[in-house]
Amino acid sequence: MNNTFRLQEYKALLYRLFLAYFFYFIVRLLFLAYNYDLLNVASVGDYLTLYYHGLAFDTTAILYTNLLFILFSILPFTINSGKGYQTFLMWLYFVTNLIAYATNFSDFIYYRYIYARTTVAVIDVIKNEDQANLLGRFLISYWHVFLLFIVTALAWVWLYNRVKVKDADKPSNKLKYFTISAVAFVFTGTMIVGGIRGDFKKSTRPINIIDANRHVERPEHADLVLNTPFSIIRTFNATSFKKVHFVDESVIEENFHPIKHYANNQRTTPNIVLIITESLGREYWGCMNQNRNIPGFVSYTPFLDSLAQHSLIFDNSYANGSKSIHGMSSILAGIPSFKDAFTSSPYPKQKIQSLVSTLEEMGYDTSFFHGAPNGSMGFQGFGNILGFDHYYGKTEYNNDDDFDGSWGIWDEPFLQFMKTTLDKKKEPFFGTIFTVSSHEPYVVPDKYKGKFPKGTVPIHQTVGYTDYSFKKFFEAAKRSPWYSNTIFIITADHGNQIAYEEYRKVLNRHATPILIFKPDGSLKGVDSSLSQQIDIYPTILDLIGYDKPFLSWGRSLVGDKQVQPYVISFNGNRYLFQRGNYICAFDGSKAIGFYDINDKGLEKNLIDKKNKEMEDAETACKAFLQDYFERIMDKKLYYKK
Repeated sequence: MNNTFRLQEYKALLYRLFLAYFFYFIVRLLFLAYNYDLLNVASVGDYLTLYYHGLAFDTTAILYTNLLFILFSILPFTINSGKGYQTFLMWLYFVTNLIAYATNFSDFIYYRYIYARTTVAVIDVIKNEDQANLLGRFLISYWHVFLLFIVTALAWVWLYNRVKVKDADKPSNKLKYFTISAVAFVFTGTMIVGGIRGDFKKSTRPINIIDANRHVERPEHADLVLNTPFSIIRTFNATSFKKVHFVDESVIEENFHPIKHYANNQRTTPNIVLIITESLGREYWGCMNQNRNIPGFVSYTPFLDSLAQHSLIFDNSYANGSKSIHGMSSILAGIPSFKDAFTSSPYPKQKIQSLVSTLEEMGYDTSFFHGAPNGSMGFQGFGNILGFDHYYGKTEYNNDDDFDGSWGIWDEPFLQFMKTTLDKKKEPFFGTIFTVSSHEPYVVPDKYKGKFPKGTVPIHQTVGYTDYSFKKFFEAAKRSPWYSNTIFIITADHGNQIAYEEYRKVLNRHATPILIFKPDGSLKGVDSSLSQQIDIYPTILDLIGYDKPFLSWGRSLVGDKQVQPYVISFNGNRYLFQRGNYICAFDGSKAIGFYDINDKGLEKNLIDKKNKEMEDAETACKAFLQDYFERIMDKKLYYKK
């Protein structure tokens, strides 16, 4: 067989690349099947339209993944058709493609927790964990996903081997062979550049994650247009932390008063116990849903509901991020995370004004409790940056009999450990705990099996267990002398599994509670104004009468009249700014949508009816982002007179 024109090699190359497109089509269908209730695709036609737009993103991912394979397939070595060389190509093809392909399968499950495709920022968080343990639990809990990957991978290998390159004679005319190969090389290289960029237009930049929103009406549809390898590749060595300039400094001051000074209250030093509850979204609390008409609603937090009757609760509150580490920086330091986690950016290693630093100024002993292995989730590292005096993890607990086998020490014993540790502290103290039990794989201790309602999604049972753990903690704390002089705050890092349609709406997926309890009963009631995690920091300082200026983008929920209630978050590659009567969707440079404040699903875009209040919301969103990026990048997260 004469191999001068290399036609069988080029045909095989095209076939092999086609197989990649085919299996990306399959994995997108499977992604939709696993997350159908969240992606809201109305018809086959809608899906095919989204798939069509997704082809550009598939092309970029496939070409990036196969760059080496394509290169070695078209280089004119004259031995390319040989059996040994073709075996080498097959191994190169499947090692690179199946690694990339597997990331799509992880998002079958993980998407339900972060409501976005996995990016490098997610990998930065996972690297702090016991990855072998995580993989083992994933394989056990989601064996069906692993099985689907194996089946599709084997089908891919079988189809690959249906078209073979037969060993051919060495070219008789080497000049013609190399000339044709050179032309094919240049043509292929040109097509690859265009495919990776998304088009051949010099005026446009290469497609990025945000471009998935160009052809969709619902933000969640952008996640169906995307694929996971593309999202990882496009965020590799990239950061969304870039300075922007939209407005004058006076606009920032007018909207947010980022330097707060609450000097009206008498300075006090009560103990502060802050409980950040893993995944305990507003959806599970009865007290947070009394004013919502949700058919068939069931509460899984009987103790917290009873505590709420003697507390000040905020039932219209939201997380400022989608991951646990986002919650830590938002709640403790008032620093939200958007496309990239602040803690995974190049900028967290700086002096940061926070609850930790301000309370330490007032003579507080500060402690962070997390029952997971020390260093898990990056909490210990960020805690050290904030300046906690003490860190108590699984090591300090020192009893693996209470290890849940997955994440850390069960909530009930670890909360008791925190209580006995606080008993030994000199007052005033600030104790923060990040719980672990209401996390996948959603199991409870053997002795409590059958005690808590299993509900309709797996997390319900563990919510019941964590609620019971809180009950036992408060019962024990009541017997401690420090209890009566303590302010308790209970919140969550983010939401989690969804049972009700109301909480499937884009914004409500991040609905989290805030409860503030004082044993003397001086704080009571329900506040339904907009609130968010970054409000907790200034609220605590206002409650205790901290009388020095400090930096905060949030507002005190008990006395700040200067800042209009608002919430800022990031979802579907858009900043979402809620304030007043509207929600502003902002793509980083301009508003791309306005929605009624009650349209939490972002279903009816009102941008064609833009009014002054909408314009003001867009301006405020721009002002926030301008100040946010500038202060972080210029290392101005600590107010100095």
